[in-house]
Amino acid sequence: MQVYGIVGRKNSGKTHLVARLVRAATQRGLVVSTVKHAHHGFDVDQPGKDSYVHREAGAQEALVSSSLRWALLHENRGAAEPSLQELLARLSPCDLVIVEGFKKDDHRKLEVYRSACGQPPLSVEDATIEAIAVDDSSDVAGRVTRLPLDDTEAVLDFILRQVGLARSG
Repeated sequence: MQVYGIVGRKNSGKTHLVARLVRAATQRGLVVSTVKHAHHGFDVDQPGKDSYVHREAGAQEALVSSSLRWALLHENRGAAEPSLQELLARLSPCDLVIVEGFKKDDHRKLEVYRSACGQPPLSVEDATIEAIAVDDSSDVAGRVTRLPLDDTEAVLDFILRQVGLARSG
């Protein structure tokens, strides 16, 4: 299982790029999973649903299953947030895990950058960032590889080369 991160400032287009990368990689026959870091409390369940009621009642984990999918909801209940490595260990085997966020962890990363954000790129101070995907108006230079943000195939090719999954030929 190869792991590669997508990081960037708020509203830079990280999620949009991750979705495009997942589509492109699965079209190439790769099995892809994702891990997304959220900075605030979030809920993937809805008030009134049975699993929500179970968690609100105090269940540490609530597993919901149907013929189409299953989901395991785990409440930290005051415990420390799991590390990226602990979360990765919970995933089923796959070819590639694309991690969105977790920018302070030491895995290899690509930064999404738009000049309109008005702040310098993260790659200036983060040696784990190997490339920067930029919009047309961004004029950034530095030690990292520069890629066009809108060229999904070029970004995916770069990532697959970095993790050793590049197709031959």
